[in-house]
Amino acid sequence: MRIHYFQHVPYEGLGCIGHWVRENDYELTVTHWDDTVEIPDLTDIDMLIIMGGPMSVYESARYPWLNVEKKLIGRAIDQGKIVLGICFGAQLIAATLGAAVIPNPQKEIGWFPVSFNHVAAHTPLLEFLPPTLEVFHWHGDTFELPEGASRFGSSAACKNQAFMYGDRVIGLQFHLEMTATGVDEMLVHGEHEILPAPYIQSIPTIESKINAVGRINEYMYQLLDKLADIKS
Repeated sequence: MRIHYFQHVPYEGLGCIGHWVRENDYELTVTHWDDTVEIPDLTDIDMLIIMGGPMSVYESARYPWLNVEKKLIGRAIDQGKIVLGICFGAQLIAATLGAAVIPNPQKEIGWFPVSFNHVAAHTPLLEFLPPTLEVFHWHGDTFELPEGASRFGSSAACKNQAFMYGDRVIGLQFHLEMTATGVDEMLVHGEHEILPAPYIQSIPTIESKINAVGRINEYMYQLLDKLADIKS
Protein backbone atom coordinates (compact mmCIF):
# COMPACT_ATOMS: atom_id res chain seq x y z
CA MET A 1 0.00 0.00 0.00
CA ARG A 2 1.38 3.38 -1.06
CA ILE A 3 0.03 6.28 0.98
CA HIS A 4 0.55 9.99 0.39
CA TYR A 5 -0.65 12.71 2.74
CA PHE A 6 -1.11 16.46 2.58
CA GLN A 7 0.00 18.41 5.66
CA HIS A 8 -0.78 22.09 6.08
CA VAL A 9 0.90 23.10 9.37
CA PRO A 10 3.64 21.39 11.40
CA TYR A 11 1.42 20.73 14.42
CA GLU A 12 -1.35 18.88 12.55
CA GLY A 13 0.33 15.73 11.35
CA LEU A 14 -0.84 12.15 10.97
CA GLY A 15 -1.21 11.42 14.67
CA CYS A 16 -2.04 7.76 15.22
CA ILE A 17 -2.32 7.25 11.45
CA GLY A 18 1.46 7.34 11.39
CA HIS A 19 1.56 4.47 13.89
CA TRP A 20 -0.84 2.47 11.72
CA VAL A 21 1.28 3.06 8.61
CA ARG A 22 4.45 1.89 10.37
CA GLU A 23 2.78 -1.14 11.94
CA ASN A 24 1.61 -2.27 8.50
CA ASP A 25 4.92 -1.44 6.82
CA TYR A 26 3.21 0.69 4.17
CA GLU A 27 5.07 3.17 1.98
CA LEU A 28 4.49 6.79 3.03
CA THR A 29 5.19 10.10 1.31
CA VAL A 30 4.10 13.66 2.10
CA THR A 31 3.47 17.10 0.65
CA HIS A 32 4.08 19.92 3.15
CA TRP A 33 2.01 22.77 1.73
CA ASP A 34 3.45 25.16 4.31
CA ASP A 35 7.04 24.37 3.36
CA THR A 36 8.89 22.93 0.37
CA VAL A 37 6.10 21.60 -1.82
CA GLU A 38 6.62 18.33 -3.64
CA ILE A 39 3.76 17.54 -6.02
CA PRO A 40 3.02 13.80 -5.97
CA ASP A 41 2.54 11.63 -9.02
CA LEU A 42 -0.93 10.31 -8.26
CA THR A 43 -0.35 7.21 -10.36
CA ASP A 44 2.16 6.12 -7.73
CA ILE A 45 -0.23 6.14 -4.76
CA ASP A 46 -3.14 4.03 -3.52
CA MET A 47 -4.46 6.28 -0.74
CA LEU A 48 -4.47 10.05 -0.26
CA ILE A 49 -4.95 11.44 3.26
CA ILE A 50 -5.64 15.15 3.71
CA MET A 51 -4.96 16.54 7.17
CA GLY A 52 -6.26 19.55 9.06
CA GLY A 53 -5.13 23.15 9.39
CA PRO A 54 -6.23 26.53 10.76
CA MET A 55 -6.79 28.09 7.34
CA SER A 56 -10.09 28.17 5.45
CA VAL A 57 -10.84 26.66 2.05
CA TYR A 58 -12.03 30.06 0.78
CA GLU A 59 -8.70 31.80 1.57
CA SER A 60 -7.00 31.02 -1.74
CA ALA A 61 -5.82 34.63 -2.08
CA ARG A 62 -3.81 34.14 1.10
CA TYR A 63 -2.85 30.55 0.33
CA PRO A 64 -2.49 30.24 -3.48
CA TRP A 65 -1.48 26.58 -3.20
CA LEU A 66 -5.07 25.74 -2.21
CA ASN A 67 -6.10 25.80 -5.87
CA VAL A 68 -3.34 23.33 -6.75
CA GLU A 69 -4.24 21.09 -3.83
CA LYS A 70 -7.93 20.97 -4.78
CA LYS A 71 -7.03 20.02 -8.35
CA LEU A 72 -4.90 17.15 -7.06
CA ILE A 73 -7.71 15.98 -4.78
CA GLY A 74 -10.10 16.06 -7.72
CA ARG A 75 -7.72 14.00 -9.83
CA ALA A 76 -7.28 11.47 -7.04
CA ILE A 77 -11.05 11.06 -6.77
CA ASP A 78 -11.45 10.80 -10.54
CA GLN A 79 -8.73 8.15 -10.67
CA GLY A 80 -10.52 6.02 -8.09
CA LYS A 81 -7.97 6.48 -5.33
CA ILE A 82 -8.91 5.97 -1.69
CA VAL A 83 -9.25 9.49 -0.27
CA LEU A 84 -9.63 10.40 3.40
CA GLY A 85 -10.01 13.99 4.58
CA ILE A 86 -9.87 15.08 8.22
CA CYS A 87 -11.28 18.41 9.45
CA PHE A 88 -9.88 20.98 6.98
CA GLY A 89 -9.15 18.00 4.76
CA ALA A 90 -12.83 17.05 4.71
CA GLN A 91 -13.71 20.63 3.82
CA LEU A 92 -11.22 20.52 0.94
CA ILE A 93 -12.83 17.34 -0.41
CA ALA A 94 -16.29 18.91 -0.13
CA ALA A 95 -15.13 22.05 -1.95
CA THR A 96 -13.45 19.97 -4.64
CA LEU A 97 -16.77 18.17 -5.18
CA GLY A 98 -18.54 21.50 -5.64
CA ALA A 99 -20.00 22.06 -2.17
CA ALA A 100 -19.81 25.35 -0.29
CA VAL A 101 -17.53 25.71 2.74
CA ILE A 102 -18.69 28.42 5.12
CA PRO A 103 -18.27 29.53 8.76
CA ASN A 104 -20.23 27.30 11.10
CA PRO A 105 -22.72 29.13 13.36
CA GLN A 106 -20.67 27.91 16.32
CA LYS A 107 -17.03 27.03 16.69
CA GLU A 108 -16.65 23.50 18.01
CA ILE A 109 -13.54 22.94 20.12
CA GLY A 110 -13.12 20.09 22.58
CA TRP A 111 -14.71 16.72 23.27
CA PHE A 112 -18.28 16.44 21.99
CA PRO A 113 -20.37 13.50 20.79
CA VAL A 114 -21.05 12.70 17.15
CA SER A 115 -24.08 10.60 16.23
CA PHE A 116 -23.78 8.11 13.37
CA ASN A 117 -26.91 7.37 11.34
CA HIS A 118 -28.40 4.53 9.29
CA VAL A 119 -25.90 5.12 6.47
CA ALA A 120 -23.06 4.07 8.77
CA ALA A 121 -25.05 1.19 10.22
CA HIS A 122 -25.82 -0.28 6.78
CA THR A 123 -22.51 0.37 5.00
CA PRO A 124 -19.86 -2.36 5.40
CA LEU A 125 -17.07 0.23 5.39
CA LEU A 126 -18.63 2.07 8.34
CA GLU A 127 -20.74 -0.45 10.25
CA PHE A 128 -18.16 -0.72 13.06
CA LEU A 129 -19.07 2.80 14.21
CA PRO A 130 -21.25 3.03 17.35
CA PRO A 131 -24.49 5.06 17.38
CA THR A 132 -22.69 7.82 19.31
CA LEU A 133 -19.02 8.51 19.97
CA GLU A 134 -17.36 11.35 21.88
CA VAL A 135 -14.59 12.66 19.65
CA PHE A 136 -12.16 15.56 19.47
CA HIS A 137 -13.16 18.68 17.51
CA TRP A 138 -11.40 21.87 16.51
CA HIS A 139 -13.10 23.78 13.72
CA GLY A 140 -14.86 27.03 12.91
CA ASP A 141 -16.00 26.23 9.37
CA THR A 142 -18.39 23.65 8.01
CA PHE A 143 -19.24 22.28 4.58
CA GLU A 144 -22.45 21.67 2.73
CA LEU A 145 -23.04 18.09 1.70
CA PRO A 146 -21.58 17.51 -1.79
CA GLU A 147 -24.03 16.36 -4.46
CA GLY A 148 -24.04 12.57 -4.57
CA ALA A 149 -22.50 12.23 -1.09
CA SER A 150 -24.13 10.56 1.92
CA ARG A 151 -23.99 12.12 5.37
CA PHE A 152 -23.31 9.57 8.10
CA GLY A 153 -22.37 11.75 11.09
CA SER A 154 -23.77 14.83 12.86
CA SER A 155 -23.33 16.71 16.12
CA ALA A 156 -25.39 19.24 18.06
CA ALA A 157 -23.18 22.08 16.83
CA CYS A 158 -22.58 20.90 13.28
CA LYS A 159 -24.97 19.00 11.02
CA ASN A 160 -22.37 17.75 8.53
CA GLN A 161 -19.74 15.91 10.52
CA ALA A 162 -19.00 13.00 8.19
CA PHE A 163 -19.78 12.01 4.62
CA MET A 164 -19.03 9.29 2.12
CA TYR A 165 -18.75 9.87 -1.61
CA GLY A 166 -18.83 6.77 -3.75
CA ASP A 167 -17.30 3.77 -2.05
CA ARG A 168 -13.80 5.08 -1.29
CA VAL A 169 -13.94 8.78 -0.39
CA ILE A 170 -14.50 9.74 3.25
CA GLY A 171 -14.66 13.16 4.90
CA LEU A 172 -14.51 13.53 8.70
CA GLN A 173 -14.97 16.97 10.25
CA PHE A 174 -13.69 15.64 13.60
CA HIS A 175 -10.40 14.08 14.72
CA LEU A 176 -10.08 10.34 15.37
CA GLU A 177 -6.33 10.47 14.70
CA MET A 178 -5.50 12.87 17.53
CA THR A 179 -2.94 11.74 20.09
CA ALA A 180 -2.26 13.25 23.52
CA THR A 181 0.73 15.09 22.05
CA GLY A 182 -1.46 16.32 19.20
CA VAL A 183 -4.05 17.73 21.61
CA ASP A 184 -1.30 19.53 23.53
CA GLU A 185 0.07 21.01 20.28
CA MET A 186 -3.41 22.20 19.26
CA LEU A 187 -3.85 23.90 22.63
CA VAL A 188 -0.49 25.65 22.34
CA HIS A 189 -1.10 26.95 18.81
CA GLY A 190 -4.83 27.58 19.16
CA GLU A 191 -5.08 28.92 22.71
CA HIS A 192 -6.34 32.26 21.35
CA GLU A 193 -9.48 30.47 20.14
CA ILE A 194 -10.42 29.19 23.60
CA LEU A 195 -13.09 31.77 24.42
CA PRO A 196 -16.39 31.38 26.28
CA ALA A 197 -18.92 29.86 23.86
CA PRO A 198 -21.52 27.07 23.89
CA TYR A 199 -19.31 24.55 22.08
CA ILE A 200 -15.83 25.63 23.17
CA GLN A 201 -14.51 23.81 26.21
CA SER A 202 -11.95 25.25 28.60
CA ILE A 203 -8.36 24.07 28.48
CA PRO A 204 -8.72 22.18 31.81
CA THR A 205 -11.82 20.41 30.48
CA ILE A 206 -10.09 19.42 27.26
CA GLU A 207 -7.03 18.20 29.15
CA SER A 208 -9.14 16.23 31.64
CA LYS A 209 -10.39 14.01 28.81
CA ILE A 210 -7.07 13.50 27.06
CA ASN A 211 -7.01 9.78 27.87
CA ALA A 212 -9.96 9.39 25.47
CA VAL A 213 -7.49 9.53 22.59
CA GLY A 214 -6.90 5.81 23.05
CA ARG A 215 -10.52 5.01 22.31
CA ILE A 216 -10.89 7.28 19.28
CA ASN A 217 -7.61 5.97 17.87
CA GLU A 218 -9.07 2.45 17.92
CA TYR A 219 -11.88 3.65 15.64
CA MET A 220 -9.36 5.40 13.40
CA TYR A 221 -7.44 2.14 13.03
CA GLN A 222 -10.64 0.26 12.16
CA LEU A 223 -11.54 2.78 9.46
CA LEU A 224 -8.03 2.65 8.02
CA ASP A 225 -8.10 -1.16 7.99
CA LYS A 226 -11.43 -1.07 6.14
CA LEU A 227 -10.07 1.41 3.60
CA ALA A 228 -6.93 -0.68 3.09
CA ASP A 229 -9.12 -3.73 2.43
CA ILE A 230 -10.58 -1.92 -0.59
CA LYS A 231 -7.16 -1.92 -2.22
CA SER A 232 -6.38 -5.54 -1.34
